[in-house]
Amino acid sequence: MSHPSPTRVAIVDDHQMVAEGVQAILQTYDDIEVVGTFGCGQEIVDAIETLAPDVVLLDLNMPGLGGLTATELLLERRPETRVLILSMHDSTGYISSALSHGAMGYILKDVPTEEIKTAIDTVMRGERYLCTGATASLRPATRNGVEQLTNREQTILLQLAQGKSNKEVALALDISVRTVETHRKNLRAKLGISSTAGLTRYAMEHGVLQGTGKF
Repeated sequence: MSHPSPTRVAIVDDHQMVAEGVQAILQTYDDIEVVGTFGCGQEIVDAIETLAPDVVLLDLNMPGLGGLTATELLLERRPETRVLILSMHDSTGYISSALSHGAMGYILKDVPTEEIKTAIDTVMRGERYLCTGATASLRPATRNGVEQLTNREQTILLQLAQGKSNKEVALALDISVRTVETHRKNLRAKLGISSTAGLTRYAMEHGVLQGTGKF
């Protein structure tokens, strides 16, 4: 009888002792394989397609590429990876921002060791996970009844509002055409707009074309 493959986990934290501590905890479980530890967001973004982790444990505040932007880039390059934020910040703002950027869960660094394992198992089932110390709504922040756009979605919206095609946007941002199409679909769903002309009009009305839009 064949055994299921272990869950492949990557750990990203600029504090080496934290990363090594989490690695030591996870290596005690037979059904988890730690495939790498990294000190910054850019390192895991560059390695995501090669390592193909099932779960990325990701700190929020790191030098260079921060956790929120890293989350978006990781999911663009490998959508099937689950991002699980591991942070010392327990405010609603941090938690809701992480979830709206695509993270599947949020746990605090001072949680009991077994809760990290529980969080990994939960997101692997396709469910979101919030640790016992993190109390926040699962719904992304909204304004005027419209879901908050992530920084990446605002960038895509700006490109589309300038009249660029999906291919031109993909070349400009160094992402795949399929990724642009996904963002475009998400924008239409979030904003309740079905046409490209509607997206352009929305961008103009909210000052996006002047770079002053506030979402």
